[in-house]
Amino acid sequence: MGLRTLLFAFGLTAFAGLSTGVGSALAFFSKKTNTRFLSVALGFSAGVMLYVSFIEIFAKARGSLAETMSDSRAYWLTTASFFAGIVLIALIDKLVPKFENPHEARGVEDMKLPPAKNGALYRMGLFSALAIAIHNFPEGLATFTAALKEPALGLSIAVAIAIHNIPEGIAVSVPIFYATGNRRKAFVYSFASGLAEPVGAVIGYLILMPFFSDAAFGILFASVAGIMVYISLDELLPTAQKYGEHHLSISGLVAGMVVMALSLLLFA
Repeated sequence: MGLRTLLFAFGLTAFAGLSTGVGSALAFFSKKTNTRFLSVALGFSAGVMLYVSFIEIFAKARGSLAETMSDSRAYWLTTASFFAGIVLIALIDKLVPKFENPHEARGVEDMKLPPAKNGALYRMGLFSALAIAIHNFPEGLATFTAALKEPALGLSIAVAIAIHNIPEGIAVSVPIFYATGNRRKAFVYSFASGLAEPVGAVIGYLILMPFFSDAAFGILFASVAGIMVYISLDELLPTAQKYGEHHLSISGLVAGMVVMALSLLLFA
């Protein structure tokens, strides 16, 4: 595997993760959240991730496993790995400490509220940052793995994850700014929560690369598909619907599927 491929995969992962800083920047420079746009964008992200998980990633994982075992065993193992990915991210979601839902819809106009020196709010922001960082760890591995195997696929996943990280950046910034009145501190914590994605990529690479084979890739890739499906259904779509009308998020979801389908057809 070439150095350029590794650097490209890592760069995509860093781009996706650090887009939490974009959420903070929006909170600093925007007067009001464009909720309709954000609802469509989050739905679009979910559509990309759902389509690519079911149509592309699952199939590639099964094909990779079929190189080392019978089709029947490959199908069973792909399916088991897919649901293992769902269980993994669900456990992470269950176990991370939360003072509030880190994916709670927030508006950048909340940054205009007068700061309140409130320790509970400050802890809320810190725990939101921690929860998002832990969630971002497997997302980083997903982006990195996809980009190593197929750069175009990795790019699509990175863009989808970057979109969904923007409101997460707002979720961290708002309580920290509201508690401290310090915009710089709010931005730093929000930005840092996104660092978990490139960190996840590096750790995943260091741990998994010595064992990388067709079978290992198939299991990992199927798990990635499960992780992305869970993120889409548990985080992206509910948040999209909180920001805007139900039909806006569904329209965005369908548009994301169409764009993903066309990109796969064009680069097939």
